[in-house]
Amino acid sequence: MGNSAAQSRVQDAVDHLTADGPERGLQVAVIHKGELVVDVVSGTADAERGLAVTPGTLFFATSTAKGVASAVAHVLVERGELTYDLRVADVWPEFAAHGKGGTTLRNVLMHTAGVPAPPAGTTVEDLCDWDRMCRALADAEPWWEPGTRFGYHVHTFGFLLGETVRRATGRPLTWWLHEAVTGPLGVEDDVHFGVPTALLDRVARQEPAPGVPVPRPEPGTPAGRAVPPATLPTADLANRRDVLTSDIVAMGTMTARGVARVYAGLLGHTDVPLVSPDRLTELARPAYEGPDEVMGVDSVWAFGFSPYRPGGVPARPGSTFGMVGGNGSAAWADIDSGLAVAVMRNRFSSDWDAAGEIDRLVVGLFPA
Repeated sequence: MGNSAAQSRVQDAVDHLTADGPERGLQVAVIHKGELVVDVVSGTADAERGLAVTPGTLFFATSTAKGVASAVAHVLVERGELTYDLRVADVWPEFAAHGKGGTTLRNVLMHTAGVPAPPAGTTVEDLCDWDRMCRALADAEPWWEPGTRFGYHVHTFGFLLGETVRRATGRPLTWWLHEAVTGPLGVEDDVHFGVPTALLDRVARQEPAPGVPVPRPEPGTPAGRAVPPATLPTADLANRRDVLTSDIVAMGTMTARGVARVYAGLLGHTDVPLVSPDRLTELARPAYEGPDEVMGVDSVWAFGFSPYRPGGVPARPGSTFGMVGGNGSAAWADIDSGLAVAVMRNRFSSDWDAAGEIDRLVVGLFPA
């Protein structure tokens, strides 16, 4: 690891956050043009077991996993296993019900498929039942004609993408994650949708932020319909064994250095580049700007990724891409600077204060 100054600066920052600030445990990895320049940990992974955070600690990272899932899809297109214009119903005929027959893989990656909500009474047990969720979504009535509007698919993204991949290739998304992405990159044990049972002892225990309730969308609103009450991501949900071991795909568990390596692979800064330079340009380019029909905010979206920077650093359109998680985790890459960055935490809160501080620090250390 080649930048001792950066390692020291980031270590000081995370130590401050866990010792004097609000964080319980943190893990940060920064890869610059293929070189791991920061790999730091601080704090407690599991207070009940008296475990400190290590570089190998796995952290539940909620929607940060969506960026990993999108990466797998782009790699499969690169390999010729899929095409962006593949009609979902051509490989998953049941999905054509109620006018969804024109939905494409591109719509799924772009959150324009029009199926952003599971059934109203969906439980956590339902989320852990892949076949049940896929049957429900195949029979769902779309909120809009596929491809005509944008709305964040909080839970349904993973099932739509995963089942399309499974039907089209005969292999589940988790198999392809290991076969085409994490295996070649040497981080197969570090990035997961469902955690293998043998690795559960490595998972950090998530803790709710004291006095800071997880925001709950108003019942009956689009966001409230997209996240049924029982499925709201919380520390309790994140610590459930069935959630951790299930391929929900819209959520996942990972180490900072593992997911940073995935983004470095997308940038082409690994021994095994994951995509071509042209595809990298395509996936990072902003593809939508306008209202989010689910979250009720204006949004900008790249091709399966968000250009959002957690530190308030202005994102460079077409350069920055990644994904943040609702528990404050984040992973992103920047083409211009050659950076791949990941921040994992186990203080479950929907702020990105820790990730933001790291982002601002790293940008100063490695300007584009």
